[in-house]
Amino acid sequence: MKHKKPDRPNTPQMRRPRRLVFLVFPRVCLLDLAGPWEVFLRANELSGVTTTPYRLELVSGDGAATIHSDGGVSIASHRDAASCRGAIDTLIIPAADPRLATDPSAYAVRLIRRLSGRARRIVSICGGAFFLASAGLLDNKSATTHWRASGELSTRFPKVNIKEDSIFVKDGNIYTSAGVTAGIDLALALVEEDLGRDMALSCARQLVVFMRRPGGQSQFSATLESQHVEEDVISELVSWASDNLRADLSVVSMARHAHMSTRNFSRVFRKAVGETPAAFVEKLRVNAARGFLEDTELPLDAVAATCGFGSADSMRRSFHRIVNVAPSDYRRRFCRR
Repeated sequence: MKHKKPDRPNTPQMRRPRRLVFLVFPRVCLLDLAGPWEVFLRANELSGVTTTPYRLELVSGDGAATIHSDGGVSIASHRDAASCRGAIDTLIIPAADPRLATDPSAYAVRLIRRLSGRARRIVSICGGAFFLASAGLLDNKSATTHWRASGELSTRFPKVNIKEDSIFVKDGNIYTSAGVTAGIDLALALVEEDLGRDMALSCARQLVVFMRRPGGQSQFSATLESQHVEEDVISELVSWASDNLRADLSVVSMARHAHMSTRNFSRVFRKAVGETPAAFVEKLRVNAARGFLEDTELPLDAVAATCGFGSADSMRRSFHRIVNVAPSDYRRRFCRR
């Protein structure tokens, strides 16, 4: 009498590893590649199973055996893109030489389209979003990239819905991340999606990073992008306001300082700086407060007073509005002392 063989359990040991293909172009940003790679490598080391959850492949986008990073470090590729066959779980494209990324060759575009068609998930790190956009993969989708490149990405590819302040964005099976270290955040999110929160948390602990950092890119970008002002009077006023944060910086007061009517001042200021006087002053004070929180141990009330906020509560509201993080949380994460 034949006995039916018992079903084999669907255990982690039985699962085939997910194939992760890093498609890398010349002058790759080393951390954009190494950061996510380390996250998946840690997941393999921490899995404790016979078959590791990820199989990592480094694929050269231009066919060269050696990939040259933008920092001068050279890396040997596993294979060239032309020989990359079969199904892909996750296709990952780090940032590369900005000139190549913003204007990739027809071959690179065809390559990305071909490989993405065989991938379950498609991921870009930082400026890698330009490769995806050039291949048409971000049309009518939400995406992000480094905060400095958001404007250019939006201008060149108007069909892309740019989320400027997001650390990473998922839209369908396409994932995009913000600048540089944000690739680590996205990789941890993918590990959590694949293997669960506990594994992602263990990887974050091993790498000594936040599993999910609070806030968006604005907590790291310079908040005073409006320094390129054309009108001399506004430029002078910006410098004066920066040195007099505790002064009355209301619209009426600044208009008087600029010897303009309130209405005309608001119009000229917005044209020169790109935002309202009130919004600019709030960012100016928040930026100054960030410096005190990073470099000193002054109480929050003292920081608020020094930077011209009416109170610590007022500073807290501005921080949440602009940086999306409370001042106390910001200090814990970024204080250099």
